[in-house]
Amino acid sequence: MLHEANTDPIISRLGIPLLPAPITTAGQQRAQAQLAEAQANYERDPSLEHTIWYGRRAAYCLQFNRALAIFSTGIAQFPAAYELYRHRGHRLISVRRFDEAIADFERAAALAADQPVALEPDGVPNRINRPLATGHFNIWYHLGLARYLIGEYAAARDAYQTCLNYVDNDDGLTATSDWLYMTYQRLGDPAAATALLEKIQPAMELVEDDAYHRRLLMYKGLMTPQELLNPPAADDPDAAELTLVTQGYGVGNWYLQRGEAVAAMAVFARMLQTRSWAAFGYIAAEADVARIGAASGIL
Repeated sequence: MLHEANTDPIISRLGIPLLPAPITTAGQQRAQAQLAEAQANYERDPSLEHTIWYGRRAAYCLQFNRALAIFSTGIAQFPAAYELYRHRGHRLISVRRFDEAIADFERAAALAADQPVALEPDGVPNRINRPLATGHFNIWYHLGLARYLIGEYAAARDAYQTCLNYVDNDDGLTATSDWLYMTYQRLGDPAAATALLEKIQPAMELVEDDAYHRRLLMYKGLMTPQELLNPPAADDPDAAELTLVTQGYGVGNWYLQRGEAVAAMAVFARMLQTRSWAAFGYIAAEADVARIGAASGIL
């Protein structure tokens, strides 16, 4: 059968094998059932839509190598479908193949340039059960991230600035502004970073991006690093870890821009002890530890 699950571990930028946690929660079991349904749909009719959802469902189960194989098969069949490059690029980030991800996002951007801007369906619905981001937004957002992860900050800035052209809600503004803020800081342009914060207010209409919002409020001086590193207890331990990882990366970055590399690396080390290794904050912390921590001799 095509696209069987690959049990080979993902290897982090620090040389550590990364494996999914055992399937124990209701959410994990639901994701597995959705993957089985998507596979059945694909095997009955390998259309573009079924290919996309089969790959996405595999990725939600952290079967990233399987997802990459599915998307690659789809690209061979539908070479003009920008969505396949966008999703494969996303999962190339997940497996730490950043240069290949950049190539995919750039191809997706070229293919999508003359296509209508449309909302991208969510695989994991938000609390209002309505998608907030378009395919065009997701291409440029993830391209900016991939550039950021390899330290190409000028190119990351350009991608995030383009991404802002596809923002029409507070969630998109918050998520993009956060990564662009950090990018400006790493480019040595604190004035541009500070200017981004003018549109960020304590009261915003947010559905998904509360953690990014809190990071931005910390940059504005309205929250403390300790508040972000010690969030309220959550019933779901996986959600609690993800919140720590997302908010923690902002704190670590805040320490870095203040010249407090030892404190930053301590935050990153705490994050890297979690199981949320597929989260962008975790991947970014891992990249910083590999590049900055190793170069400075801190870690």
